[in-house]
Amino acid sequence: MTRILYTLRGKDEGRPFSPHSWKVLMALSHKGLDFVERPTPFTAIPALENGFSKTVPILRDGEVLVADSFDIALYLEEAYPDRPSLFGGEGGKALSRFVERFSQSTIHPAVTAIAVSDIHDMLEDEDQRYFRRTRETFLGRTLEEMRTGREAAIAAFAPKLEPLRQMLSYQPFLGGGGPLFADYILFGALQWLRITTGADVFNSDDPVRDWFERCLDLHQELGRRVTAA
Repeated sequence: MTRILYTLRGKDEGRPFSPHSWKVLMALSHKGLDFVERPTPFTAIPALENGFSKTVPILRDGEVLVADSFDIALYLEEAYPDRPSLFGGEGGKALSRFVERFSQSTIHPAVTAIAVSDIHDMLEDEDQRYFRRTRETFLGRTLEEMRTGREAAIAAFAPKLEPLRQMLSYQPFLGGGGPLFADYILFGALQWLRITTGADVFNSDDPVRDWFERCLDLHQELGRRVTAA
């Protein structure tokens, strides 16, 4: 049985950049599960698995298809209970739900403000047209207008992670002594920023930088296999 994970790519299929895909890449590795990654451009996603989902990641595990990064993590936890836990119990699931909402409502918009024009430039022509049309409609601004605010967005980024910074004075990961899916959620957002822009948003002595470096080292340095922009 070949386990397949569909992720998102631009022109270079060796540089998957979606934060949601990175959550699942880390989760599969955390579980110690073998898989084949199939990086897919935006405009090819609707044709995957007979139109199963409009977005990636999508996981095919034998006859099972699952979309949405959190749903995939829940599936992996239930399907492979003998492997290392992604949540450490029901409390960890609740923690991860909170972290996901924090990431989606606070960190993702902050990354978008920095990276959206860079992401456009990483894409093939057809995907660039799709991306420009959908993102400019959603943001209410052109990509060029977003680019002019990039430096201010970089300067404003680090304070948004102050809750994580304070928590890291007690423990090395959100999961405590080791990482859980909650860590992979925030890691995915920062990996998205790292791969698409390479923007240096943290001081050299920032505990969040140290945590991110620890996450990059996990699972045989899985996160470092894709270099920063």
